[in-house]
Amino acid sequence: MFLKKIALAGTFAALASTTAYACEIGARVSIVGNEFPAIQTVGAGAQECSGAEVTTNLTADHQKINVPGMQGNPAEYTSAIIANSSIVALMNEDVIRPLDDLVAKYGGGLQKSQLITINGNIMAVAFMANAQHLMYRKDILADLGVEPPKTYEEMLDIAKMIRDKGIMENPIGGAYAAGWNLAQEFNNMFLGYGGAHFKPGTAEPNVNSEAGINALNMMKALSEYMNPDFLTHDSNATNAEYRAGNIALLNMWGSRAATQTTAEGVTDAVKAGHAVAGPMTVGGGDTPASTLWWDGWTVAKNISDEEAEATFVAMMNGIRPDILQDPEVAKQAVWLIEGYQPTEAAVGVFEAAKMGTTPYPMLPYMGLMHTALGNELADFMQGKESAEQALADVEAAYVAAAKEKGFLQ
Repeated sequence: MFLKKIALAGTFAALASTTAYACEIGARVSIVGNEFPAIQTVGAGAQECSGAEVTTNLTADHQKINVPGMQGNPAEYTSAIIANSSIVALMNEDVIRPLDDLVAKYGGGLQKSQLITINGNIMAVAFMANAQHLMYRKDILADLGVEPPKTYEEMLDIAKMIRDKGIMENPIGGAYAAGWNLAQEFNNMFLGYGGAHFKPGTAEPNVNSEAGINALNMMKALSEYMNPDFLTHDSNATNAEYRAGNIALLNMWGSRAATQTTAEGVTDAVKAGHAVAGPMTVGGGDTPASTLWWDGWTVAKNISDEEAEATFVAMMNGIRPDILQDPEVAKQAVWLIEGYQPTEAAVGVFEAAKMGTTPYPMLPYMGLMHTALGNELADFMQGKESAEQALADVEAAYVAAAKEKGFLQ
């Protein structure tokens, strides 16, 4: 995976010269994507273009609306900002177009590592790398005389110490909101235990296994040290808990690292004590219980060529190298943009790559598995059924969906 090669090299080498052009567009641009700071920066950069209207819809619900919003003719959205998980749904529904001609015409400043090629065609332009990794309160750990946890077992031990000493009642945070977030936390833990989502070379499910059971049991153990409402906590809510000084240990996205101490409402103690480290392992394994990601943008298929060209030009403006001259922007992500120099906030993502973290599976049917996990695991986390039953329910839901889509007979 290109992310590993980049991180191991320790720098993002410039593979092409920057093409300078005025951002003048002649047709509408409409962007849908997630809402974290790096994506907001890209969206704002696209909106700097003149000549036609550029609108953005940046929301945590982007994955619920990007496919429907690109299926019309013409598509409502001319670009979806996606990751290596969510591009699969757009590919499956055939709503995005190959970008080879637009890259040839306007992509002279792109690095090779930014070109996401699927089945021989450039289907997306990546602008940042991401991974979930440890964030923690170094002041609290120092007072306890312990090092930052390198394993989830160590995290549990430290959480018990924090609770027993009366420092915090619920010292662990996690984006365990029922649905996509809970499924992603399972994916991380499952891969850390050496699991494989599918039987080799097939679309047949393989999560109802020893690795799957171990993953769920570890997640349940961690949840005992979380806010009782953990099944409602997505990344935003989990970060709010951390910033308020209510938690000391969390597995969080690298794309959130730079803003943990700058957002409104952060306590002085959190500002002084915030630290990041690489992802943790679990179960005695050496594969991090995390996944490597890239975020990038696409161009809709069901729009005019003029709109496609305007969209590409506007999105290129959103990721132009000179945005990195702003120190705050430079800290927002591990940018896959020419001239990027890693900041302190990038430590966790770089460590994830160096440690050999598994890339999120970019398979046509992985989205169906992710959805099934998100729908079926909450009952186990609430103590309503066994791990085995929950995973059996996952596999049954996945098989039904995979048959409907033609991935299984």
